[in-house]
Amino acid sequence: MTDSLGRRIADLRTKLGWTQQELAERIGISRVALSHVEAGMSDPGERTVTLLAGVFKVEPYELVARTSYPPAKADRLPLVTARYTEVELQLALLERELQRGLVSRGDWIERLAMLREQTHDRRERQALEEAHRGLVRADGD
Repeated sequence: MTDSLGRRIADLRTKLGWTQQELAERIGISRVALSHVEAGMSDPGERTVTLLAGVFKVEPYELVARTSYPPAKADRLPLVTARYTEVELQLALLERELQRGLVSRGDWIERLAMLREQTHDRRERQALEEAHRGLVRADGD
């Protein structure tokens, strides 16, 4: 038995705590288009599946496997997709440097401030602000 791709997308979105609007903005489609996909009224194109896979941190084929997604479209999906944003990458690098005791706090404070100015995602901005506060507190110790 195959699952509905729309239902799978809705479940993954809900697990992340995102609204349809937030996910739609993240992948560059309208909320209505996402709503139609989740309701099973339309199948997303290969570009949209690829972007969704990256957001959900899975490969495109994993997202559509064992779903109602048309096999002809699934065959045209890329094998891999980018899974992490620049903010996620930089925060992971900061965490690694913190664990190793290699952090240049001044450089990181400046880098985080620059990233905060460049990102428009509310959750990423919050994560950057938390990391910034942690560095500032540690710098004052």
